[in-house]
Amino acid sequence: MLHLASQSPRRRQLLQQLGVEFAVIDVEVVECRDAAESPLAYVQRVARDKARAGLVSLGDGAVNAVVLGADTEVVLDGEVFGKPRDAQDAAAMLARLAGRTHEVISALWLVSSRRELAAVSVSQVRFAALDAATIAAYVDTGEPFGKAGGYAIQGHGAALVEHLAGSYSGVMGLPLFETAQALRKFAD
Repeated sequence: MLHLASQSPRRRQLLQQLGVEFAVIDVEVVECRDAAESPLAYVQRVARDKARAGLVSLGDGAVNAVVLGADTEVVLDGEVFGKPRDAQDAAAMLARLAGRTHEVISALWLVSSRRELAAVSVSQVRFAALDAATIAAYVDTGEPFGKAGGYAIQGHGAALVEHLAGSYSGVMGLPLFETAQALRKFAD
């Protein structure tokens, strides 16, 4: 049985698109980047920690379980943005992203009692130039909150994106191509 270790409704929705049956496990994992950790290593570690925590939470039910953990982060100039704390933080993030290309790293781990498998998607997203009024109007939608980098490409935030090279679903929070491939490999 597949279990998704995530509190994200977007990840649930994306995984449903693959047509696989799964149950949801809510896990709490500390998301704090070590100073020596690269953004890629950090995103991979958090995804792995979520999957492993999910497996542990199943207790005796973990014997035949497979747990999927994922993490997605926005990275600009080597800095991991995380989720905005408030409206001011969201506006500051968006102002820094405006007119620039940033990376969106989305990592996933499949974990069972017998094996582990990882996959990563790195996308390049370029924002259009944004003035203060555009940023304020977007922040006022409430959409930036709870989103890495302070935007949701699947919502109103799509109007901010000038160019995407990579995985649209990865920017949303779960790269479907990589997830489908990993699930097939894991079943072998």
